[in-house]
Amino acid sequence: MRDFRDAKAMAQTLRESLTTKAVTISHSESLELVSRMFGVADWNTLSAMLQNGRREASAPIVRLKSSTAVYPAVPLRDFVPFPGASFPLFVGRENTVLALNHAFEGPREIVCAIQRDAAVDEPQFADVYEVGLLAQLVELERLSDGSIRVLTRGARRVGLRSFAATSGGYRSEAFELPESESADAPDLVRRTIRLFEDYAAAHGLLMPDVWLLLDQMRDNGQIADTMATRMKLSVKDKYELLAILDPVTRLQKIDALLDVSSRPSAPAYIATRRRALDLADRRQHQFATLEHLLLALTEDGDAAPLLQACNADLGALRQSLTDYLDKELARIVVETGTAAPTPAFQRVDRRAAMHAQQIGNPAVTGADALVALFPETRSPAVRFLAEQDISRWRVDKAIAQARAKDKG
Repeated sequence: MRDFRDAKAMAQTLRESLTTKAVTISHSESLELVSRMFGVADWNTLSAMLQNGRREASAPIVRLKSSTAVYPAVPLRDFVPFPGASFPLFVGRENTVLALNHAFEGPREIVCAIQRDAAVDEPQFADVYEVGLLAQLVELERLSDGSIRVLTRGARRVGLRSFAATSGGYRSEAFELPESESADAPDLVRRTIRLFEDYAAAHGLLMPDVWLLLDQMRDNGQIADTMATRMKLSVKDKYELLAILDPVTRLQKIDALLDVSSRPSAPAYIATRRRALDLADRRQHQFATLEHLLLALTEDGDAAPLLQACNADLGALRQSLTDYLDKELARIVVETGTAAPTPAFQRVDRRAAMHAQQIGNPAVTGADALVALFPETRSPAVRFLAEQDISRWRVDKAIAQARAKDKG
């Protein structure tokens, strides 16, 4: 990039790209997004830097030593970072604080080790996975509660030969894990990006800067890591992606995770979904809405117990939904034909399959569909749930308690 006019051209490209995806932003907003892509706080700063003929990188490039080396290390609970991603670390464990202090005294390099079990407070080598991430510490902030917040940027994958607590904090002996040479896979890239767009839409994720990055990336590994960073997956699934060194194989894994079309539905949920369509057909409604679905879920063997665990009055909820269907949806009555699911109903279907995948359900259940309702914040169905103080957080908590009880 020679001067700020090139950045302005990128901003224009970003706006045009987002317009095709039905996302509208102003010119100034696109300039701010482009600035953040280059690791600069705002457009005014980037413009001044470019006019002065210089561009500062957001973080120094980490160059891993060619042989095995010992680094300060931090164990991560419930979190898997990827190369190229910036992320905050909140640390409070004494050995982690010591390791960070040691890292800041040197080249600011640190190994991020992924814990196998988040409940382990003092992990040893057997408690972390074999593949980790070498990262660059960018900025440290000491918080009022004594913990530390560190802005960190992932550099590259490393293999761990040791991980232990020492007098200077956690230390890890690590070695570089170079990626395999990537083969061309344009069809796979296009398909995976399309599935990722569907995934983002289903989850209500607005990521204009990511779409521009994906449009410009030519490296399969970078494309895969960019998507993996933003996907809501279990630690196990994310670690498996981190551990795959072949870029095409990693992209294929993401493609499989995003493609929920093959995720089966449990027989009970198939019956519930059919009941929702029948509720619409009996009323001669042209469309099956989320309110039809929620009414059917109040009798679902997986969803109804969750609602009861959230102290729902199922009788009152059914009455509210029935009144709404009979009185408010009279305008969608048709003489003939069968009801078709609304776009919102279809989005819930996709999110339910994704939720089942995320928590490891072998098949989609009514519980997954109930969770998938909540992003549809403007729907009467979600309003009826809110009137009974039923939130996504409470349903998630009820699911976690039920799963813990089943394991116990």
